[in-house]
Amino acid sequence: MNKTFTAAAIAAMAVLTGSALAGCSMSTPAPAETTQATPAPSDNGAASTSPAVSTGPGSTGAARSGGTKAACELFNKLVADYGAVSPTDSQGYEDVYSRAQDAKDTVSGDLRGLFTSLSLLAIDHSSVAETGGKPSQESKDAVRDAVFANAGTCTAEGVTLRL
Repeated sequence: MNKTFTAAAIAAMAVLTGSALAGCSMSTPAPAETTQATPAPSDNGAASTSPAVSTGPGSTGAARSGGTKAACELFNKLVADYGAVSPTDSQGYEDVYSRAQDAKDTVSGDLRGLFTSLSLLAIDHSSVAETGGKPSQESKDAVRDAVFANAGTCTAEGVTLRL
């Protein structure tokens, strides 16, 4: 039963990671074409009453959890915790998985990919830990890709992401 649940969790995380990392593209989308023949009304200098909104990667959810810097630091802590787990301690890996899942729910944008990929790696490692196995290369690659996708964002906040 536990192996079935773990396999289902790994499959679900792989799908989520794939879609999360697909959104990490560094290319700029092409501007939308307009079919409007008449010119749009111009803003004649009236001040807007809505507050400025940051649209950077991870800005909305990261603000709720203490900001992008806090999210990057938390990721580094979870990576250190993951590395400190005994290779045969499946419960230790499940604890890291759980904390990464909780953290993922507090951020948005590319920052979600950091925690999604780490939770995938942790649950993957948990499923093979009792036999002394290692997580799949795909799980390791997902974390690496997420770190590269967020390196600029975290470095701008003064945090160097760790693998």
